[in-house]
Amino acid sequence: MTDTKPSARATVGALLRRAAVAEAATWRSLYAWTRRRPLPLAPGDEPFGYLGVVKPILGIFIGLSVVEIPIFDLIVTHVVPWRPARWIVLGLGIWGVLWMVGLYASMTIHPHLVRDSGLRVRVNSGIDIWVPWTDVEALRKRHRSLPSSRSVQVEQEGDRRVLHLSVGSQTSVDVLLRRPTTFDLPSGRSAPMDELRLYADDPDGLLRSARGTPVGDTAGRRTSAGSADTPL
Repeated sequence: MTDTKPSARATVGALLRRAAVAEAATWRSLYAWTRRRPLPLAPGDEPFGYLGVVKPILGIFIGLSVVEIPIFDLIVTHVVPWRPARWIVLGLGIWGVLWMVGLYASMTIHPHLVRDSGLRVRVNSGIDIWVPWTDVEALRKRHRSLPSSRSVQVEQEGDRRVLHLSVGSQTSVDVLLRRPTTFDLPSGRSAPMDELRLYADDPDGLLRSARGTPVGDTAGRRTSAGSADTPL
């Protein structure tokens, strides 16, 4: 019994820390996005976004939230006699709108990056995974719809363990790994994974830019002269 309480407190504490880190990252992303600064790209970096699949949904939620603010303010003002309640509800409404805009901003300014040395896979500011090309066996384009809306999902397929980094419950690119590889995730270090699946709005462009061998096609990293390196 005495061991259970410290364990529960540690779990709650870890969750609160993760929530605080995510909240701070969202506000930083909103600040950076509103300043309209260009993406910090190194020479040879090619960004690939993943916002398209959820952009309409985010737009609808943001629009509805903006409309709800004056409606709830009117209701609370005339129904709740306690005056501070109006300002509390108003503050929560504004916070909700800004948080969703911050989420949009975070997904915009943290795209996937194809580099000469590897692939940087990101999902807003919470997930940032580096995969060197030397660890990649092949890249494949394949659209999948997942039953869960969670961004991070692990699936066991026979003797292979697959990490899904989904956006809008979808993935569109499979990264087959040469050997089981662990990744840093928001919840901690993952178990060894045999495959990584991610979502990109332009999977064909990502495959053309990457050093890999998609199924049915060969994609080499393009040089400035327009030629392609030997695929992995």
